[in-house]
Amino acid sequence: MSTSGAGEFRIGDEDFELDGRPVRLLSGALHYFRVHEEQWAHRLGMLRAMGLNCVETYVPWNLHEPLPGAYRDVEALGRFLDAAARAGLWAIVRPGPYICAEWENGGLPHWVTGPLGPRARTRDPEYLRLVDGWFDRLIREIVPRQIHRGGPVLMVQVENEYGSYGSDPEYLRHLADVLRDLGVEVPLFTSDGPEDHMLTGGSVPGVLATVNFGSDARTGFETLRRHQPSGPLMCMEFWCGWFSHWGGKSVVRTPEDAAAALREILGCGASVNLYMAHGGTSFAGWAGANRGGGDLHEGELQPDVTSYDYDAPIDEQGRPTPKFWAFREVLAAYADGPLPELPSPPAQLAAPATATLDAWASPEDVLAAFGGPETVTGAPPTFEDLDVDRGLVRYRCTVPGPRRPYELNASGLRDRAVVYVDGVRAGVLTEASPVLDAPVAGPAVVDLWVESLGRVNYGPRVGEPKGLTGGLRHERQYLHGITAQGLRLDALDAGLDGLRLGPPEGVTGLYAGSLEVPAPGDAWLELPGWTRGFVWVNGFNLGRYWSAGPQDALFVPGPVLREGANEVWVLELEAAAAGRAVRLR
Repeated sequence: MSTSGAGEFRIGDEDFELDGRPVRLLSGALHYFRVHEEQWAHRLGMLRAMGLNCVETYVPWNLHEPLPGAYRDVEALGRFLDAAARAGLWAIVRPGPYICAEWENGGLPHWVTGPLGPRARTRDPEYLRLVDGWFDRLIREIVPRQIHRGGPVLMVQVENEYGSYGSDPEYLRHLADVLRDLGVEVPLFTSDGPEDHMLTGGSVPGVLATVNFGSDARTGFETLRRHQPSGPLMCMEFWCGWFSHWGGKSVVRTPEDAAAALREILGCGASVNLYMAHGGTSFAGWAGANRGGGDLHEGELQPDVTSYDYDAPIDEQGRPTPKFWAFREVLAAYADGPLPELPSPPAQLAAPATATLDAWASPEDVLAAFGGPETVTGAPPTFEDLDVDRGLVRYRCTVPGPRRPYELNASGLRDRAVVYVDGVRAGVLTEASPVLDAPVAGPAVVDLWVESLGRVNYGPRVGEPKGLTGGLRHERQYLHGITAQGLRLDALDAGLDGLRLGPPEGVTGLYAGSLEVPAPGDAWLELPGWTRGFVWVNGFNLGRYWSAGPQDALFVPGPVLREGANEVWVLELEAAAAGRAVRLR
């Protein structure tokens, strides 16, 4: 297979066609934003070696437009598509605006869903205005890289699994029309679960429908054929693994079972996209969350771990797993010739290293140095009100007095709060347990350090606000006059200038130190005894750690490290390890 030169890709009555010849798409999902850019080439080479001829990626709006009109490295998508072409792969682009992907808020910016609420993902004029502005910038990275212009892009998706959420055909038609108006000429498609209500809600007349599933391909395609009697069959998301939640168990699917399901898809004459071929990492706190409660997704919050390994055939570190070799055996039967050899693996850390983080700043000092403006309002503002996407908010209020002790209730808390009463730690509250164990008497000053554990990325609760969304009550009485200040995680990305560090004097706050590395390479950072927070290495945010498990170490891409001293910052939100040690292995 070659992606060089221009060609015409179209949807035939039964097959995809390139320059009039039938082609089968053997694609794999690889999110450029979950892999360090210097390792793109290796991961793409691994896809080719597995037997794939195409790569698929989402595009997260909130990553690239963190504030209205403030675009951040949108060009990364174009560079990734160029890398795919160099690797000899075609490309499928799924620009959303909603992407799910176990990504914060399903890729929708907080400054969109905060003000608009349920008006998002509908025909609402203000929502469409914001989407149109984003697409006007984004699609410039796709248009010149379409296959008929000599690039790798074969298809572009309209929305994402919309039938699992809504039923607004005018909204979907608007997106399709905007993509065409902006110059997308390759085929458009939708993808939904293989259920009647999902396909009727998520399909667009004249646009190819595809289906997503993990097994039972024949039944899934039979459902699709009831809605789309002709055209190529494609499983746009073959779930060959799954994601994991904090406090849960790592999800594993055997290679034998996954390979049998892949063989069934291909035996139906269909094209396929492995979701995921390589999962990567949700760096910098971008992991999303789900809601439990079965098919309706209205239950308890289930925040996703930082690792997006996904039990994929290529693991988080880029290594082949037994599933890789099982898939390679299946896919080899559909290759034009011998499959390429695997690329040379990235360098690994030459020797483990340990450091004690002896420099410290209190949470109050971190907030003073990097926090947003302080507000005083009658009721608690949300994270969205304070323009906090990923991070935390300190809420402070006064319990009037004198009065006898009553329970303190933060019903509506999203998601987790460490509570202090008159400067003394009083407990930890969660959405499921929002009442402080010990009653509080007045007068008293109450501080709640509230953390978002990730905005919901799938189902009817996408876009729900974070913070003290139900107010704060003492007995039945709401407490008013709330002082609030937010801390965005990206405020620390530029460095610690302006933050005064000294010897540790508390169990929460920012801890800093240095790891000596003789020769850089891919590594894992362990935080034994630490509880919950975020880690930066040389200014690169590795993401959230949490002793709740199942993840017990954070992946450190080799390009992040350097020979010699490597700065490590840990923002601990609950309780630091007694020895304050971190290990690199």
